[in-house]
Amino acid sequence: MIEIWGGATSRTIRPHWMAHELSLDYQPKLIGSRTGETQTQAFRLLNPKEKIPVLVDGELLLSESAAIVTYLADTYGRDSGLIPKPYTPQRALYNQWLSFIQMELDAHTLYVIRKHRDLANLYGDAPVAIEAAIAGFNKQVNVAANALISTHYLVDDQFTGADIMLVSVLTWAVAYGIDISPRLAEYSQLHTTRPAFKTAAELNFSISSGA
Repeated sequence: MIEIWGGATSRTIRPHWMAHELSLDYQPKLIGSRTGETQTQAFRLLNPKEKIPVLVDGELLLSESAAIVTYLADTYGRDSGLIPKPYTPQRALYNQWLSFIQMELDAHTLYVIRKHRDLANLYGDAPVAIEAAIAGFNKQVNVAANALISTHYLVDDQFTGADIMLVSVLTWAVAYGIDISPRLAEYSQLHTTRPAFKTAAELNFSISSGA
């Protein structure tokens, strides 16, 4: 039985969404990121980084949402169209988008806001850092907006894990009160009407993050 650990965040929805796109039979382990559950000895055996999400698939323990999304599509959806074939230009573009989204739209911007606003009691107030993070997000998200001018998909004119990653940060940004362009709003709205997203979101956000 596949297990996906983690819930309540924009990062944890990603593997749940892909699992539902693939119609996988899996067991959701809905623990939050700031509830103390990631600091238990049992969880540290799954992920010593004490972070969610985590995938358990037989002997495989896998963390990092982009890696999990990619693994699920590669392993259980090889012919689904949800991931480009390996060793192709489309796969290279897919990898590029995942790296860009993880770094420029997540870690370097939105997560900075989370750390210094939502988790200021742990990381300290840093209004200047938050301001810079919002400006950085707005600048970098325009790269995605320009790529989507004449298409609804980041790679090869079909829905893939790259779109899961981008939509997750767009909904996160909107929840933080950041305005996104009409084109990005249209793109996000289109993909959040997918049945797999709706099911995953209902599941993922059925618990509190603990913060």
